[in-house]
Amino acid sequence: MVHWSGHNSSVILILTKLYDFNLGAVTESSLWRSVNYGSTYTKMNDKIRSKTVLSYLYVCPTNKRKIMLLSDPEMESAVLISSDEGASFEKHPINFYIQSLLFHPAQENWILAFSHDSKLYSSMDFGRKWLLVHDNVMPGRFYWAAVGLDKDQDVVHIETRIAKSRAQYVRCRAQRCTEANRQYLFPGYVDTNSLVVQDEYVFTQVTKSGRASYYVSYMREPFKQMQLPKYCLPKDMHIISTDEKQVFAAVQEWNQNHTYSLYISDSPGVYFTLSLENLRTSRGPAGNLLVDFYKVEGIHGMYLANKLIDNRVKTFITYDKGQTWALLPAPTTDVAGNNLHCILPFCSLHLHLEMSENPYTSRRISSKDSVPGIVVATGNIGTELSSTNLGMFITSDAANTWRQIFEEEHSIWFLDNGGALLAVLHSTTPFRHLWISLDEGKKWTRHSFSLAPLYVDGVLMEPEAENHIITFFGHFSHRSEWQLIKIDYKGIFSRRCMDGDYQTWHLHNKAEPCVMGEKQVYMKRRPGNRCMLTQDYSRIYSSEPCPCRAYDFECDYGFDRQADGKCSPAFWFNPNTTTKSCSTSQSFLNSTGYRKVLSNNCKEGGKTVFSPRRHACQPSPPRGLRLSTSQGELAAPIGTNVTFLVQLDQGDSQKTHIQLHFGDGIKITYSNLSRTSDGIKHVYSATGIYRVTALAENSQGSDSSTLFLHITSPVERIHLSAPMVVSRQREVNLTAVVWPSHSRTLTFFWWFDNSSEPLITLEGTVSHTFQSEGTSKVTVQLSSGGVVIQDSKRITVKELFKSLLLSFSPALDDHNPDIGEWRADVGRVVRSALAQASGFPAERLLVSLYPGLPTVGELFILPDTHTQSEHKKSTQEALERVSDTFVNILNQGLIQFELKPEIRIIVYMMHQTLAPLVDSGSIHSGPALLMLLSVVFVGLAAFFIYKFKRKIPWIHVQAEDSQEKDPEVISTVGQNDNMSKVKLSEFPSQKDLLEKELETRSRGGIGRNMERVITREFPNCTNV
Repeated sequence: MVHWSGHNSSVILILTKLYDFNLGAVTESSLWRSVNYGSTYTKMNDKIRSKTVLSYLYVCPTNKRKIMLLSDPEMESAVLISSDEGASFEKHPINFYIQSLLFHPAQENWILAFSHDSKLYSSMDFGRKWLLVHDNVMPGRFYWAAVGLDKDQDVVHIETRIAKSRAQYVRCRAQRCTEANRQYLFPGYVDTNSLVVQDEYVFTQVTKSGRASYYVSYMREPFKQMQLPKYCLPKDMHIISTDEKQVFAAVQEWNQNHTYSLYISDSPGVYFTLSLENLRTSRGPAGNLLVDFYKVEGIHGMYLANKLIDNRVKTFITYDKGQTWALLPAPTTDVAGNNLHCILPFCSLHLHLEMSENPYTSRRISSKDSVPGIVVATGNIGTELSSTNLGMFITSDAANTWRQIFEEEHSIWFLDNGGALLAVLHSTTPFRHLWISLDEGKKWTRHSFSLAPLYVDGVLMEPEAENHIITFFGHFSHRSEWQLIKIDYKGIFSRRCMDGDYQTWHLHNKAEPCVMGEKQVYMKRRPGNRCMLTQDYSRIYSSEPCPCRAYDFECDYGFDRQADGKCSPAFWFNPNTTTKSCSTSQSFLNSTGYRKVLSNNCKEGGKTVFSPRRHACQPSPPRGLRLSTSQGELAAPIGTNVTFLVQLDQGDSQKTHIQLHFGDGIKITYSNLSRTSDGIKHVYSATGIYRVTALAENSQGSDSSTLFLHITSPVERIHLSAPMVVSRQREVNLTAVVWPSHSRTLTFFWWFDNSSEPLITLEGTVSHTFQSEGTSKVTVQLSSGGVVIQDSKRITVKELFKSLLLSFSPALDDHNPDIGEWRADVGRVVRSALAQASGFPAERLLVSLYPGLPTVGELFILPDTHTQSEHKKSTQEALERVSDTFVNILNQGLIQFELKPEIRIIVYMMHQTLAPLVDSGSIHSGPALLMLLSVVFVGLAAFFIYKFKRKIPWIHVQAEDSQEKDPEVISTVGQNDNMSKVKLSEFPSQKDLLEKELETRSRGGIGRNMERVITREFPNCTNV
């Protein structure tokens, strides 16, 4: 370990350790100190008065004169402290083993220490005394307060483990973190290893039912759920950057395995839009995710990324913070001046963007704030990024043009605040030469730094220093001692730079002068001038704002960028939704589909085309009322506080009354929704199942939401499969599919419409007859091993209806995540298109998509509700005519919709061809006789199924001509009527349940739903 002490200091400290391969351990350590930039070194072991092995050296980042050494805990647990750059040390024993330290960003004496047994300690006197902060702390998930954001500077943010995959976010003060002084700012548990505190943001993650949700707190405000595009369905997320009050996140979507997509947020970090798909990623030595994404220093909005396209990795660049991406142009000639003939887009320059974790080696790509526009990187020219035939490339004009400077890979550092470049060969063999360039890599001079070739292990230099000292360290052979070589390169400069030594250059993007909304002119030293740069000279010479254009704005949440550059609503997004905080006599800003790129300085003209437009708030009824518990569970132990959360998607929250019925005879009323922001707490005193109902009401209307809460019974996952449309007074089978399959006894609770008592079964299938026309709601709950989950569906009941099976363009299968919400949204879009193309009322159409692949749907055509029931024949004829109209429209391919930019889906009618059963000739052929026998067999099978349909859960009989269907699932809110609780004592006993199940099995009944294979046929149409 090598450390250069404070700014412009001449002190260098080196900690060396001797590893015994026979013992497999470090047996000796030495501390060396130089006070003359590395010219001579003094061994400090005698002065620190410790015979123990030293394991690590820490330096205070806010005062580099303060040094802390850790002893090897296997021999002695102690810290050695210096306040004079290592000239003297004082030893302090400690009673725990330190694994890592975290220094305060502003207070030089404040330190957090993480121990081997997952405990967190704090010291306010630079390690002399330690106090326990918290136990069961997750490694690396503890953070000091951010200056200007947290109220007190001694605040710490901690993730503490509660169970195997559960943790809590705790905030407290470092020296006063007792239970009474702890704050739990996130309502509920979080996933382990998910807390990230970075700049203005706090991030965390919660996984429920196998689906992760991500939350953010901006400027230490309450947490909000991060909103990615609806069907992103993330499997994993990593925060890349929070610069400039904006979040860059790498998200692995549901259909990605080895790549991630780049998403960019608004300032609060809530609403994200897609910037670039399929970023290349890898894993570091510790298993951490490494994303091929690089921010170019000194130029706002300029980033590089490696993207996987057709199994090839290519390097792309953006100048507008991810709005547009383009391939890098290759140099026109190689090092020798030979023409390369590399033409875009078939051939381009590709760069390695991974960052080195070794502080003593250079990065494979480098840029610097003090010399904007200069980027040096390792890469290759061709059709894709390669790990062979690598060379070194440089740009001086912000990646508009590139030059090759070496044919082999080199390590390159910026010297003199970026005014000079130092290069050494990246080699496993020893060497003794280095190269220096003063003209941005156009010419290189070779210098010898050693009499004999040296294996170079690293290079040490102090950033931003004015001493012009470099230290090479390495060894002459694998058996030789460590060698340190000091180089003072000040002699290559003749003087300090003056005003006449600088020139200007104009930032541009392929001749476009406006970058990030302004024309920018920078200053740089004239290439070749042998003068030293001063640290304080201005790099930006002038800047002038440009008129705003489309690409100065990113597409707002819910909008997609089209091929013409315009932002249009995604198929799942409704841009006309009014904010719930919108009150009568007020106004709100409604998005035009664009939001200005942060740090973009363009100026809009008199007509604001892209900025949000103000609209008057119109009175609106409450819509989208949601009721849940703070933990997201539908069960709670008796006698504990249950916190209910009430959320409203639309409606005036300030003038909407909220009423909550707890289901145990107690209810509570609030004058507006804001009073429920902290949740509504309630304690149940008896076990049972409670119908909890929330009612939102204002002068324009009302909405309700219901959940069924099990006391003392935890819950899990379930899927209700039921037809979308059924016949009145015809028996129908309803099936509950369970994930995962359970070996324990399952208890199912079935709720129909406004029933106050459930139907309780041991099998996941029931038969039910709907007596009246209309819309009925069915809710099924599953209880197993203290776990309760539920699913609901609304079913349309009709005397007569008509249905047609639908198929889709194959491209829809590639974007089908196979979840109910997606199928419901696609069904809604298809229904709207059918109504528009035919002029048929949309309220008389229902479209359902079936689970699985290929994607198949069913169109239900409902009769006119005003038609009298006695006109049955005319209604049937009318449905036949309408059906024929839709068949014609579908056969012509007139029903289409845009799934995403440049992907259009055509909806067809699914056809089925029937061959004649018997030959028309006088002689019956063998195949004809075989076909006739098949008809007889099918008839017998149909009779058997009809006779025993109650024993086969998936058979659904609508009428004599009905066909089997695999219905769609649509989740809906619960009913708002009151119910009395169902006491657990009223359930059948375990013995009765077991006897009933054994009796069912002895009759040939089917067991768990997930343990059987269902086969489905799709008829051409269903006529009832």
